[in-house]
Amino acid sequence: MNSHLSLLVKINEHNFNALARVLTLVENDLEGSSELLKALNIDQAVPVIGITGPPGAGKSTLVNAMIEQLSKQEKRIAVIAVDPTSPFNLGSLLGDRVRMSAHFNKPNVFIRSVATRGSVGGLSAKIIELVDVLKSAGFDYVIVETVGVGQSEIEIAGLADITVVVLVPEAGDEIQHIKSGLMEVGDAFVVNKSDRDGADSFASNLKKMVRDRHEYIPVLKTIADKNVGIDELLDWITKANHRDQHRRLYLYTEKAYRLIQNLRMKDIEKQDLQQHIAKAMKAGDFSLYQFVDHYLNPVT
Repeated sequence: MNSHLSLLVKINEHNFNALARVLTLVENDLEGSSELLKALNIDQAVPVIGITGPPGAGKSTLVNAMIEQLSKQEKRIAVIAVDPTSPFNLGSLLGDRVRMSAHFNKPNVFIRSVATRGSVGGLSAKIIELVDVLKSAGFDYVIVETVGVGQSEIEIAGLADITVVVLVPEAGDEIQHIKSGLMEVGDAFVVNKSDRDGADSFASNLKKMVRDRHEYIPVLKTIADKNVGIDELLDWITKANHRDQHRRLYLYTEKAYRLIQNLRMKDIEKQDLQQHIAKAMKAGDFSLYQFVDHYLNPVT
């Protein structure tokens, strides 16, 4: 058996070393990754839960509390923690979340940090592929915690079966500014740090804002660092309809679009682009538009 394809057998046996290897092959487009992806036996029943929201909302703490509760239920959980990418070295700035470190050695929990690779909305097409690998590895839940970057964070809606938007009471003043972004993509809203002043009135206002949408959108209150409200959130996630056919068609279309987009951009790398721009700038009379035209249509 092909050594790469034999890794798929191992990940079905819950071998985390093999799983990490497959994710590395796929994330970096290494030899054999395309064959691996085509050979995946993806369990479409595994819900992908997107956790998103602005910076400081306590997303990592919430995910940590969710892992804790699901572990007690003997569930197998995979987490992709999407970190911001440095514009200078194109690497991940945060690395694995410190708050999740207590779960690293648990046999039923797998956590992977992934850099955004410059994607405006905090997600790259690669994450779609990584999630599908995890959905092939016998997990009960796949959680994707994304970078908090405000309105542009709506990409998660094209990836997750269930999108949970995490906010804090202090977001009250800026809620109107993010309404056109995050407010439209949330399947549920979590007011975290709800022991702070103004939490009740903020949650009440939030309920009024989402009432205009056709479907029922829950607004839940949590204090993640004290495990308050986590059971209610998980109970809603368990009962949520993440197999709606219309939504599934939308998700597949979004995923296919991004994967095709990624393949067409495959030969363009930022570091190579940067080197060519530096060379063009030294030549003087630099025009960005002329440069792009020459870069895409080089004179042979």
